[in-house]
Amino acid sequence: MPDESNINEFSRLVEIMAKLRDPETGCPWDVEQDFRSIRNFTIEEAYEVADAIEREDYEDLCSELGDLLLQPVFHAQIASETQLFDISDVIASINEKLIRRHPHIFANKDDLSSDGVLDQWEKIKSEERAKRAKKRGDAGPPSILEDVPTTLPALARGEKLAKRAAKIGFDWPDVSGALDKCREELDEVEQEIVAADKGKLHEEIGDLLFAVTSLARKAGVSPEAAMRDANAKFIRRFEHIEKRCLENKIDISKADMDQLQRFWDEIKQEEKCRPK
Repeated sequence: MPDESNINEFSRLVEIMAKLRDPETGCPWDVEQDFRSIRNFTIEEAYEVADAIEREDYEDLCSELGDLLLQPVFHAQIASETQLFDISDVIASINEKLIRRHPHIFANKDDLSSDGVLDQWEKIKSEERAKRAKKRGDAGPPSILEDVPTTLPALARGEKLAKRAAKIGFDWPDVSGALDKCREELDEVEQEIVAADKGKLHEEIGDLLFAVTSLARKAGVSPEAAMRDANAKFIRRFEHIEKRCLENKIDISKADMDQLQRFWDEIKQEEKCRPK
């Protein structure tokens, strides 16, 4: 059974949000907001949760999860003011969805592996897309790429699009095919660099990035997570360069590239020697 204090605290959050949105006595900033004006805050709060997890700062994670929890309450309060839906509808919707997408728990009690659960989840989602298309009166079946959010980070969206296509067999049989595709796209990038056609180069670099995303997927690596880690590694190594320049009284903006590269190789070698 749920802890009554948790229910009370959640109800208090809903009441606080309603008070902040009161057109007569509420906060002017909160009253001015709408779905579009706060959507970026919703995305930012999700990233801040992810950042706290990466840093393993669980006190901060608790705080960031609270900030993230505020977002659906905020959206639901805005919706309730024009009778679109309210927070109870939001909760009821996710409750129903979780039960519907976990029949192996709530219905037939099938003994599924983790991969089997994911396959079942995708099958159910596909059925849901077909029902939505029928409800809209679409002439044909929905695209299997329908509803992949356009607001996802580009690498994450590319991975998701390729995964959807792979469900119907549009995929390389193994990682070597994806690797060959990366080489092919890199060759085409080089050709456009020589040709000096900026428009074509833009297109080919996009193709190369998509191919690398597919390579990561086939290799069992999250391209978004890999890029995030690469960013962190670059920052760590560049900060070492800055530190070494200060120690040697070198103006980094005027430093010789060979010297900067030596500092880079220095921290790179140190990291290789550190115990994992």
